[in-house]
Amino acid sequence: MSKKHVVVIGSGFAGLSAATHLADKTSCSITLLEKNDSPGGRARKFEHQGFVFDMGPSWYWMPDVFESYFAHFGKKPSDYYDLLRLDPSYAVVYGKNDILDIPADLGEFKKMLDRIEPGAGKNLDKFLAQAKYKYEVGIHDLVHRPSRSIFEFTSPGLLVDMIRMDIFQSMSKHVRKFFSHEKIIRLMEFPVLFLGETAENIPALYSLMNYADIALGTWYPKKGMHEIIKGMVALAEEKGVKIRYSSEVEEIEVENGVAKRIRLKSGEKIEADIVVAGADYHHVDKHLLNPKYSNYSEEYWDKRVMAPSSLLFYLGIDKKLHNLRHHNLFFDEPLGPHADAIYTHPRWPEKPLFYASVPSITDPTVAPEGKENVFLLVPLAPDLEDTEEMREKYYHLIMDRLEKISGQEIRSHVVYKRSYAHRDFKADYHAFKGNAYGLANTLLQTAILKPGLKNKKVRNLYYTGQLTVPGPGVPPSLISGHVVAKEVMKENNL
Repeated sequence: MSKKHVVVIGSGFAGLSAATHLADKTSCSITLLEKNDSPGGRARKFEHQGFVFDMGPSWYWMPDVFESYFAHFGKKPSDYYDLLRLDPSYAVVYGKNDILDIPADLGEFKKMLDRIEPGAGKNLDKFLAQAKYKYEVGIHDLVHRPSRSIFEFTSPGLLVDMIRMDIFQSMSKHVRKFFSHEKIIRLMEFPVLFLGETAENIPALYSLMNYADIALGTWYPKKGMHEIIKGMVALAEEKGVKIRYSSEVEEIEVENGVAKRIRLKSGEKIEADIVVAGADYHHVDKHLLNPKYSNYSEEYWDKRVMAPSSLLFYLGIDKKLHNLRHHNLFFDEPLGPHADAIYTHPRWPEKPLFYASVPSITDPTVAPEGKENVFLLVPLAPDLEDTEEMREKYYHLIMDRLEKISGQEIRSHVVYKRSYAHRDFKADYHAFKGNAYGLANTLLQTAILKPGLKNKKVRNLYYTGQLTVPGPGVPPSLISGHVVAKEVMKENNL
């Protein structure tokens, strides 16, 4: 009997994870199709005259998830890349002379909080004890469930766990039970911005992100985040995965409710016994399938709450910068109006918060000697009109603040500049509404309420990645690939 052939679409974290797990645990032949000319999806990199830019993810949190991923294959992250723990973890900018360096050491972190709000250090212990419990149950159990039935979540023990995990309370209310100073509240609420909603609309379950931040730390893989992808690709190929680049899928051909083959834009057809789609879920659902096989209606998709898109700038600077850290969060304007512009009344924000990363401070390999590599990010509502004029306006708006707060001239030293926003996310990743971070983790878009990992009308088509379970972010995408691989193996007796 010939081997079954599994085709995985998309070489982001989820697609690589799914392909590698399937190659390791089954006798199937695995082909991974990647639209672009290099792997990684949003975690691609590009180089220009000695500057090496990570295109997307820049935070390395939850190191245990990466360790667990490689351990499945008898490997360690250190087999592929070297990790450094950042100290300070990051800087939070509240104003010109009001900058908090967040220490990696927990004792120092508590002292810093006590200086801002007496007693906050002791309250942090209580806050983190709950956050640790949520992290252990959430990351080591709940996110590994395929979320295909409510019955996965109905054991008495788990129901008690879920109540203890505050899934029905907002993060905003939860944080305010422990802290009252606005600076600390903003610091504690910041990690949920990665989840695509405001703290008022994210369940307090996600204080697990604070545990990841404060207790597990902020890390950096030397030579950049793309080193993780490089390691994953090496491992996938070692396991026998065949990766094909510049192979954009035009159609998943379905006959009688079974995906039979993949048709590429080039016209080539690839026979398939099983298909795992790690590309944008909406794109697969609405553009790669005959409409009668779509999992969801366009109305369903339009009602989804999307995580933000982003305006990104990749800058090469011809001098060294001072008064900046590897990661810098600019909270020098109020969050409310910016959040309103993302979630409530979508528009370009008047006074945006933004993030600046300067990885060359930590890692001299990502910029030529004496120069600096700068990555700027402004969170934006998805589906905005994205013009060069608007990008340029916001470039100067945030550079004004970056220069003022860091006390130095930067713009005149920019020797390389590239912008990236909605239309690029759509062109490069077919990202629904030009989103950057997938689906927001609201209560009504959690677990079984997310788009399902299996097509309801095509019995051998599965989905993985940031628009399905468990959700957006690099660690959840790694887990998503494992979750779908297990479902594929179970349902197909592999």
